[in-house]
Amino acid sequence: MKRYKVALIGCGRMGATIDDERADRPNSEQWIPLSHAAAAVACERTDLIAVSDVVEEKAESTGERYGVPFCYTDFREMIDKESPDIICVATRPATHEELVVHAAEAGVKGIYCEKPLCCSMAEADRMVEAVERCGVKFNYGTQRRYTSAYRTMRKLIDDGKLGDIEAVIVQQGVRSALWRLTHGADLMQFLARDSDIEFVQGVIAAEDDDWDGNRLNIDPDIVSGFVQFKNGARGYFTAGTGTDIEVSGSGGKLRALDDAVTISYRKQVEGGFPMSSEAFPEYKLEIGTPNGIRDIAEALDEDRETQGPIQLARASQEMLMGFIESHRLGGARVPIPMENRELYVGRENW
Repeated sequence: MKRYKVALIGCGRMGATIDDERADRPNSEQWIPLSHAAAAVACERTDLIAVSDVVEEKAESTGERYGVPFCYTDFREMIDKESPDIICVATRPATHEELVVHAAEAGVKGIYCEKPLCCSMAEADRMVEAVERCGVKFNYGTQRRYTSAYRTMRKLIDDGKLGDIEAVIVQQGVRSALWRLTHGADLMQFLARDSDIEFVQGVIAAEDDDWDGNRLNIDPDIVSGFVQFKNGARGYFTAGTGTDIEVSGSGGKLRALDDAVTISYRKQVEGGFPMSSEAFPEYKLEIGTPNGIRDIAEALDEDRETQGPIQLARASQEMLMGFIESHRLGGARVPIPMENRELYVGRENW
């Protein structure tokens, strides 16, 4: 079985150290290995052969921690000298377009890119064009998509066990759009069977002085969001806390509580209610990052599409950008694809 060479760009929190924060949590198997470096080392299909960071000390400490022989401060030099098969992008989002486009054009075969994807839809479009043109296998860092729990939910949906999907409800609280709710947006899209979106509407928390023309200088909290999918499903972001996801169909409901630590499955019965409780299939409590990297390796083996390709990454990003644009337009519906593709959302340190 072929092993693929992986190089990491960005040796900060998501790149290399977030596992230290998660090790003592309950159900730690659901939280580690989460960093790109730890996941590439844990994956049996990949070898982490080089790392880079603009801060030399971070690159060197990451190399020492994970037994990586080659450390760089210039990602271009790293790609040129080490010829990795796959790169992991774990920098801040303002740099993602440059990194992904350069890697694709430099001949990298696979890219695992941390969320958020980028800061504007114009950037996303250029990333998609480069990845498609160069034939790169791409997965997005919304790691829940690659876990047993949510993939088992999706299988029940695909098998028709819930009938027609009517609503996907995401409760993650009033949280930042691009930094935090990217996971919820991807899960909503995934559980709505990755349908195209017709339009979105949203309310955000932002002040007038947060705007500079067509740029929003904060990553705003999403107060509420509505999504109309083209397959008829509707998506709702609510202010409820937790990571609780409900999928409601004409034939039943699935509800994942506490980030899928428990999942309930109820079926519609004659007369409408009460619904009957059904056994949810067994699943593994796990982190998705190694699975996302492994899926790239398997997609390269089989020359198939990945489970979280860049087109879907762009779609979930556009959902969130659409909420922001809707608020900017006074709560108007925003048809997808968005017309305002130059709308830029990003904090100063991005």
